[in-house]
Amino acid sequence: MQTDALVERANAAFRTGNLKHALELLEDAAQHRPDDPTLWLQIAAMHRASGNPSDALTAVHKGLAVAPLDFMGLLMRASLLQRMEDPQAGEAWGHALAQKPSGELPPQLAATVAEGERHHAAWLEARESRLARAMAGPEQRGNEEERARIARFRSNALRKTRPFHSEPTHFHFPGLVEREFHPRHLFPWLSELEGAADMIRQEFKAVMAAERAELVPYIQYDDHLPLDQWRQLNRNPDWTAIHLWQNGVRIEANANHCRETLDLLRRVPQPSTKGSGPNAMFSLLAPHTHIPAHVGVTNTRLVCHLPLIVPEGCWFRAGAETRAWRPGEAFVFDDTIEHEAMNPSDELRVVFIFDIWHPDLSEVEREAVAALLALETGGAAL
Repeated sequence: MQTDALVERANAAFRTGNLKHALELLEDAAQHRPDDPTLWLQIAAMHRASGNPSDALTAVHKGLAVAPLDFMGLLMRASLLQRMEDPQAGEAWGHALAQKPSGELPPQLAATVAEGERHHAAWLEARESRLARAMAGPEQRGNEEERARIARFRSNALRKTRPFHSEPTHFHFPGLVEREFHPRHLFPWLSELEGAADMIRQEFKAVMAAERAELVPYIQYDDHLPLDQWRQLNRNPDWTAIHLWQNGVRIEANANHCRETLDLLRRVPQPSTKGSGPNAMFSLLAPHTHIPAHVGVTNTRLVCHLPLIVPEGCWFRAGAETRAWRPGEAFVFDDTIEHEAMNPSDELRVVFIFDIWHPDLSEVEREAVAALLALETGGAAL
C-alpha cells in the first residue's frame, strides 16, 4: 500500500478514536519513508495522546535525526522532556526557541512557546546562580578588569551573550588583542582628556557658532560602492560631523576655533598615516536617529569617545556590551567589532571622537601600517 494511503487511513482511525490502529498504520508508513520527519512527528503525537511520552520522545528523535533544526520537532522534544520532568528540559527549550520562526504564531503554538520561554528563563536563572556560586571565590579576588572578563565568560557560557570578533572591512593586522571596550589603564591620558571636557565643549559651541564652520554628513560615499551597512545614513543630515582632522588633513575652518582641543590631542598617540589619519571630530546625532550595526576599516586603530552633550536615554553598543554615554566620561573601543548607537531623545547628542593606535602595535609595526595605508587608501575615508 502506498505511504500516502497509509497516512490517510491512520488519520481516519485517529478521528474515530482508534489510536492503536492509527499508530500501527503510521509506523508502517514510516518504514516505507523513514526520511520524512513529518511522519515521525505524527507518530510522536499519537504516542503522546496515548499517554506514552517515552515512546513519543523516541519518535521525535528519529524525526530530528533527519531534520535536526526542525522547529516543531525541537518544540515537541522540549515539551515531552518537561512533561517527563527530565533535567534536560530547560536546555531543550533553549534549542527550540533558537529556531522559532519570525512572525506571528498560531494561538495554540504561541501558548506553547510562551510556556517554553518561562521554563527556559527559570532554568537559565537557576543555572546562572549555580555558576556564579562556583566562581564566586576567584571572581571576588579579581581586579575590576578580571571580574568583568569572568562575568562575560559566564554570560557567554549561558548563551546570554556571544563572542564578537574584529572584522574590519579592509585591513586586518594579525595578532592584536580583540576587546570590545579596552581597559582604561592602557590609556593614562584619559583622565586629562576628561578633565578638559568643559573646555572641549566650549570650543565645540564656538565652532558651531562660527559662520565658516563646516558641518557635513558623517557618512559620504558614492552610491555604487559595496557599502550597504551605511545605506540609510549615506549623506544623511541626521548624523553629521565637524571635522578637526579628516584622513590626515587639518580642516582649518573648524580647527581654528579649537586650538586647545588640538593641543591636547598632540599628547595622544594618534595614527599619522598619509591619506587616512589622524581623525578627530565632533559627532552630532539628531533626535530619534539610530546608527545601524557596522564595522570599521582597520583594526590597527582604536576609537575614543568623549561624550559632551548627552540627552537621557542615548546609548552605544560594541559587541555584546551596551553603555549609556555620560558627559565627560571617555572610553576606548574597537570599531572593527560590530557596534551601533541610538539617540531616542528629542535633543541633539554630541560626542568628541578621535582615533588612536592599537596599543599592541610596536613602532616598527606602526611604520609598516602607515606605509601600506598611505599606498592603499589614496585619501579614502577611514
